[in-house]
Amino acid sequence: MRGGMNNMQGMMKQMQKMQKKMEEEQEKLKEEKIEGTAGGGMVTVVVSGHKEVLDVIVKEEVVDPDDIEMLQDLIVAATNEALNKADELSSERLGKHTKGLNIPGMM
Repeated sequence: MRGGMNNMQGMMKQMQKMQKKMEEEQEKLKEEKIEGTAGGGMVTVVVSGHKEVLDVIVKEEVVDPDDIEMLQDLIVAATNEALNKADELSSERLGKHTKGLNIPGMM
């Protein structure tokens, strides 16, 4: 029984350490700026690592009053690319702290 308690305490310490590191990574992600582009760079969307849209940049040449739909599609495409990159960055940064842990429900 004693060995099981020590093992449980060790696991709890490991979990607390992992939680602290993940919180630190979450803070760092907040500061990250990730870009997504569409239309060969005609539209750029910048998001944070927390997936907040920070900026939308549209080059003047792509603005055609007769084809607003194309501009809307480019904005959507650039936004989705930026959000996908933010997800990948988040998975990469946070995943490195859970590798090697064999904790049910964490994988």
